Formats: sequence, C-alpha cells, structure tokens
Amino acid sequence: MLKKIEAFIDHLRFERNASPHTLDAYRRNILQFYAHMQETGVPFSRIDNMVIRSYLARLYRKEEKKSTIARKLAALRSFFQFCVQKKWLKDNPAKVVATPKQDKPVPSFLTEEEMAGLLDVPDTQRPLDLRDKALLEMLYATGLRVSELVGLDLEDINFEEKLLRVRGKGKKERLVPYGRVAEDSLYAYFRVRPSLAQGCIGEAAVFLNYRGERLSARSVQRIVRACIRQTALKRKISPHSLRHSFASHLLSRGADLRSIQELLGHASLATTQKYTHLDLKHLLDVYKKSHPRS
Repeated sequence: MLKKIEAFIDHLRFERNASPHTLDAYRRNILQFYAHMQETGVPFSRIDNMVIRSYLARLYRKEEKKSTIARKLAALRSFFQFCVQKKWLKDNPAKVVATPKQDKPVPSFLTEEEMAGLLDVPDTQRPLDLRDKALLEMLYATGLRVSELVGLDLEDINFEEKLLRVRGKGKKERLVPYGRVAEDSLYAYFRVRPSLAQGCIGEAAVFLNYRGERLSARSVQRIVRACIRQTALKRKISPHSLRHSFASHLLSRGADLRSIQELLGHASLATTQKYTHLDLKHLLDVYKKSHPRS
C-alpha cells in the first residue's frame, strides 16, 4: 500500500499541481490510516466502509476536532478514488461514509458601544490616521469583506448617492450604501490622500499604503489589530468581526434578513441566518416586555 500512496502523491504533484503543503497533508493523513490498518491487521484488499468507520471512531475517541476528521476523510476519499481509477479497487469504500457535521461557531462581533470605542481610536489629523479612520468606518458602515474593501477603486464610489459598487465572491457585483459618518471620514481621508499617493498619482485604489500603492488585506488586518490593542477589548477581534457587527446591529434594529443578505453579498439566505442567534438577548427582552405570560 505504501507504493500506492506514493503513486497517489505523485499524481497530485505532477498532474494536479498540488502545493508542497497539500502534498504533506495528504501523505500524513493517509499514512495515519495505513498505521491503523497495520495495527488492526486489515489488508488493502479487505478495506471497506466499516474499516474506515472504525478508524473515524478511533479519531473521535482521541477527541480530534470534527474539522480535522473531515479533512482526513476527504484525503481518504481522494486516495481511494485514485485507486479505483488505477483498478486497484473495485469501489471507493470512503464514498458512502458521511462527513462529520461541522459545528457552526458563533461569529465574533462587537456591541454598539464597543464599536463606537474602536472607531474613535484613530484620533489625529495625520494622513495615515485619517485613512485608518475612514477604512474602519467604511468596514462597519457597509459590512464589506476586507478583500472587497481593498479592491475598491475611486470610480466605484458614487458620492452623490453614497453608494459603492462592490465586486464580491465570484466577481459578482452589488451596490452597497454607506452613511453620513462614513462619508465624513471618507472626505477627510480624501483631503490628505494626495500626500500618500506621492509618485503614484495615477493609482486608482481608494485606500493607499504609505508608499502610495493599493493597501493589502494583510495591512488592513494589522491596522485593525493595532486599533484593538488601544481599546479595553480582550476578545479576539478581526476585520471580519466588523462585518459581523454590521449585520447583527442591523438585525437588532429591525432590518430583515433578506435585505442583510443583499448587503453582505451572500448567495444563500442560510448563510445570513447565522446572525439570528446573535441577537438572542434583544429577542428575550422583547419577549419579556411583550408576552402576557412572560
């Protein structure tokens, strides 16, 4: 079986152009299953779905994460499908084994008070602080993904209507409004943007770094982390947390899920529904105030 594993890795390397990281992960995951076979005395020709299920049960007993178990099962599926193509196996024994249902973590978000504190952190008139203030305000005002924010060009802003033309996942475009506070921050930044542009006057990006080039997503992450350190927040907060905060605050103030879905650019309403349980406290308060037998 070891030769079959290496043949599969070569297939991934030369025919699928997989990265070294992917190759290492697949080899490690499949060799772990091979070690299980060696311990249980199961030959390659006798591998079936029950053998794979017993292996997964062993991983559960070791309290491995469901996401880790799912990745290991996916590696086995790919390997055994390769074996079927090579006619080393008649059927793929992993095909009928269900992938573990993944836990859905509650997205991290800030309260309105915490959000206000974070947005007040860049408080000087220096060009970089004005830029940071504008990008934080825009992230919160629009719910954009970081990749969408740094991808904005000047021509994507309709200043008169206060609308952004956003290119989301799958290059799908949508229009997203922004409010007065974000508008004020954006204008304050645009007044100093030429000093950042320097020799890159023709740069079309809205948000620039200190060299006058398009700001990167990693730079936005560093900016948000730096601002978080200046607040009293101890929780793990990322730029994506501002997107979650945008959605949960809209929901708590009466926005419907379908509208939030459109603003976030979610392809499915099911993706947006994860925000419904973020506002549980608000729903409980409404219940206690409104229900005759609460």
